[in-house]
Formats: sequence, structure tokens, C-alpha cells
Amino acid sequence: MAQCKNNSNSIKMEGGSPLCGSVRIQGSKNATLPIMAACLLIPDKCTLRGCPDITDVACMGRLLESTGAVVETKASHFQTGIDIGINAGSISSCRLPSRYVKAMRSSVILMGALLGRVGEAYVDYPGGCVIGERPIDWHLSGLEKLGAQIWTEGSRIHAYVDELKGACVNLPFPSVGATQNIILAAATAKGTTVIKNAAREPEVTVLCDFLNKAGADIVLPESFWTEGRLIINGVPLSRLHAAVFDMIPDRIVAGTYMFAAMAAGGNINLENVPIEQLCSVCAIITKMGGSVVCNPERKTLAISVPERDKLKNMDFVETDVYPGFPTDLQSPLMAAAAIAKGELTIKESIFSSRFKIAEELRRMGADISINGDTAVIRGAAALTGRNVIAHELRGGAALAIAGLAASGITTVSDISYINRGYQDIVGDLRCLGAKISYE
Repeated sequence: MAQCKNNSNSIKMEGGSPLCGSVRIQGSKNATLPIMAACLLIPDKCTLRGCPDITDVACMGRLLESTGAVVETKASHFQTGIDIGINAGSISSCRLPSRYVKAMRSSVILMGALLGRVGEAYVDYPGGCVIGERPIDWHLSGLEKLGAQIWTEGSRIHAYVDELKGACVNLPFPSVGATQNIILAAATAKGTTVIKNAAREPEVTVLCDFLNKAGADIVLPESFWTEGRLIINGVPLSRLHAAVFDMIPDRIVAGTYMFAAMAAGGNINLENVPIEQLCSVCAIITKMGGSVVCNPERKTLAISVPERDKLKNMDFVETDVYPGFPTDLQSPLMAAAAIAKGELTIKESIFSSRFKIAEELRRMGADISINGDTAVIRGAAALTGRNVIAHELRGGAALAIAGLAASGITTVSDISYINRGYQDIVGDLRCLGAKISYE
């Protein structure tokens, strides 16, 4: 399994210059990881094309290899990323190595895939970014509804089942990970599973698309789009077969660069953009004074901020499940809001500790106060370059955005977090005219 090529520990940039140029958006991290997990269900070779070459994808590859699957990568036929071949014809282990599980939250969805394939899974409580409480109770209770027996052994979770059986699972919250885990287990369960209040994120629907292409029988009725009602008709494992699948573009990376243009000013063009998935982001940028021009046929999006000093904050933004404003773009929005006029209140409704970036932004001159799940950004700050630290993935990218808007030199350290989700954030921002480099 290929490793992400960048081994640098920090990013250095000189701010104060508007952005100008074009960049192609990488494949989706949050879609690639569950689809890689789904390949464990298929006793044949699948090929995923246009995946991002990031450390989280490399970590998932190591986890798949630990089960006995063969994982191969090569440069993608697309303009960016890698193609991943996964042959899970033979699975020899259901025990996942702790070092990889604890490095990545998404590892938990391998439970559903392993239960569906071999009826057993050993996995540590998952790790990842420190952005607050993210209990996996909904994952476990959903798998138990399908017949799995689950108990803990120290810090490890052991799940076992003789035969998965379809059931009705009513999620108390539309959790993306729990929805994906249940889908993976239900795909080969006996009978029909109905998930109520399922997550409707694109990363869920694309997982269903992949599984259906590989022989599964998953139905997204009209009620899915309004109520989150998802139907999985279980099929025998022998019905699943090889598939070639093109990865969707990453809406969070696209949104990050959109807010970079807002913070730095200028005119940029983004290619390979999932435009229909960015409605909430486009609405905020327009209301703040930026210009957004979309071309759905060519999948391009242009952002224009000719006069950055005329940007004005909205009064209030609340993160929400899809199609609401994504929690993963809350930090990039905060960085852009720091330099816009007026006051913005952000309520974080998904994760409990996602304001760690505020302290670093304050060191750069931002005026931000935090009260529980609410942040108040008093804009029009004159940001100054500083040495700052990335504490998590999206907050690290947001610090790079702040550095583009600041005067002087900004250095962002601990960029291993950023490398988990951005294939080459420095190269991308350079394509957009930024003065930035790895250190």
C-alpha cells in the first residue's frame, strides 16, 4: 500500500496577496474510506479510481492488508490521486492492529464489513482527531439489532454472529459512520434491513452506489431524502462481485479552498467540484459578499472576491447534518470570518470540542470568544503571521487559510493532521498563487 508522499512537519507561507489560478479537487476522503471497507465483503478484486493519496487512505490500506486482503496502488488515470486495487478473495484474520485503528476514526466501520464477511471482528476503540465526544454506541446497537453479540475485552471490542438477520434500526441521530456500518453488515444479512433516520450525506449514498454496482440490493426510496429511510435487501455473499468505481470529488476540500479565496481575496477556479453538494457553502459565501459562478456541466466553480475589505459576516451559522452547513467546514469559515466586517456567531451542533483553532487564531490577532458550543467572531481583524500548531485535520487547514490572510510569515506545525485529509494542500494553494511551501 502506497504511503502519502509528503513527510514534512510544517507549512510556511507569506500572506497578504490575493489568490488567482485553477486547481483540480481531489477524490473524497470520506467516501473512499467506507468504500475501501466495503471491499472486504467482496471475494474478488475491486478497483477504486481517483482516490486521494492521503495518510488516512494509507492507514485503511494497512488495516485491509492485516485481514489478508491484497492492496495495490498506482498513479491514477485522473489528473490527481491514486487508483487502488483491493482483492479480498481470502480473509485470514478478523483482528485489526491497534496502531492503525487508534490512528483513524473511520476504522470502526470495518466491524460491519468483517461481520458481513466472516461473522467476527476484534477492534480497539477508534482514534483520530480530538474534536470532542464521538461515542460509537449507535454503531454497536445497530449491529446488535442485526444479531451480533458484542462485548468488550479491556480496550478492545469483540463482535460475533452466527448469521446476520435483517431488522429495523431506528437511529437516534443520523450518524454517518453508524449508517455506513449498518449498511455494510446488512448487505449480506438474511432478509431486509430498514434504517430509519439514516444519514443522507453523499458519502452514504455513494457507498450504496458502489455496493449496488458490486451486486448488492440497496434501495433509496423517496422517503430517504426526506426522512432518512434506507432499505437494504440482504444478498448471499456469493452474489457480490468485482467492480470498478470512480471516486467522487471531495466537497470538504473544495469548501476549504472556497473559504481560502474569501480570506485572501482574488479570483480562483476549482475543477472537478461536486457543485450540488456545496449549496450551503455557496449561500454563505454569497451572503458574505463573494461571487460564486457554477458550471454544472463542466463541474467547475469560480469564486471572486475583488475587494476583500468589503466582505461582511452573516449574523449566525449553525453546523448541521447534510444538506446543512458541514461541521468539517466550520473552522475554515471561522478563519475567513476573522477578517470580514461585522460579528458572526457559529453554533457547533455536531461535535463538542471543535473550537480548538480559536486559541491559535487569537494568537494571530483574531477576536474570538467561546461559550460552550458557540463561538462569536468579531471580524475586521488585522491578522499577523505567527508560529501556530494544527491540533486536528480541518483546524489545521483553517490555519493555512488564516496564514494566507495575515501579514508576514505564518508557520503551521504538526501538519500530519492536515495530511490525513489533504493530498497536497501546499501544491494546491500554490496553483492558486499562494506563496507557500513545506518545511
